[in-house]
Amino acid sequence: MGDSTKAGITPIVMPKWGLSMKEGTLTSWLVEEGAEIKVGAPILEVETDKIANAVEAPDPGTLRRKVAQEGEKLPVKALLGVMAEADVSDADIDAYVAAYVTPADTEGEDAEAAPDYRFAEVDGLSIRYARRGADDGLPLLFIHGFGGDLDNWLFNIDALGEKSPVIALDLPGHGQSTPRLPGTSITALAAFVARFMDVTELGQAHLVGHSMGAAIAAQMALDHPRRVASLALIGAAGLGPEINAGYIEGFVAAASRRELKPVLEQLFADPGLVTRQMIDDVLKYKRLDGVGELLGALGRSVFGGGRQAEQPGLRLAESGKPVLVIWGHEDRIIPARHAGSAPLGATVEVFDGAGHMVQMERANEVNRLLRRHVVG
Repeated sequence: MGDSTKAGITPIVMPKWGLSMKEGTLTSWLVEEGAEIKVGAPILEVETDKIANAVEAPDPGTLRRKVAQEGEKLPVKALLGVMAEADVSDADIDAYVAAYVTPADTEGEDAEAAPDYRFAEVDGLSIRYARRGADDGLPLLFIHGFGGDLDNWLFNIDALGEKSPVIALDLPGHGQSTPRLPGTSITALAAFVARFMDVTELGQAHLVGHSMGAAIAAQMALDHPRRVASLALIGAAGLGPEINAGYIEGFVAAASRRELKPVLEQLFADPGLVTRQMIDDVLKYKRLDGVGELLGALGRSVFGGGRQAEQPGLRLAESGKPVLVIWGHEDRIIPARHAGSAPLGATVEVFDGAGHMVQMERANEVNRLLRRHVVG
């Protein structure tokens, strides 16, 4: 969605998901013209070179005009459709569509002033990270899971950055950070993230962790409590013993598209969200020198035999930190029942129709929960 330039008209535009997205393909409309749309209702589906997902309505209204056609590839911010109140005439909508000019997507063009990605040297390792959003306020620090990278937050960081500074990093041995680990335990990774905060001058942050990243965040609340304002734990490791050993072992071992595709499909309630580009990106990462060995070592240490070696989330009550726990009911990696181990007083939300990557599959709802959690 975009801001209306005429009272009563709300444009539906090609979203920008992630730092590198420049265009997307409208794969299907999910509602017809004249439909009354509620907040959070999926309107259309868009596919990018990273992922396919639904565009949901942040505002209520009536779909008055489909401007883009299914199958069209369009740039970010291009007009896809128009929502308007009943008292807006068809002539006014025609005029609005005719006058609409797609704004230039200038984010990241001035690489010296505002690069898409930054790098920090932390204990001899080069760590890629992104910093987005507002200049003032207590920042949110996003920590991804096993085998992931900061693009796991592509539907979240810009949305949260509207009100707060946001930082997302590639953990060591992941993404474009140095393929070397500071240790093969949650405790060692938590200590490293605290050092990353030192180097990037983050005194304190709201920590948002997914999967293994949630266990890291929980461990930080125990070991480095002054650095942690609050915790948001998504599909969290660290709240129970079980984890899908077949996924961990399959991810480590997969060496081809054919082998990797069914592994990645386990991450989503809708396996159709796994695109060819997503598979290729993961394979490219896994083929970097040293990555296979370090993932194997980390997987065996932290999740060996389908058991979580460290469960810091079970001790969070002693931290006294505000805790938000989010899960997808159809999570096939870490059971959603682990949400029941959240500390007393935590806010817990379990979403139907979502899997382990609930922050992607139910992005609007997750973002609303995160905003409420950090703003109060």
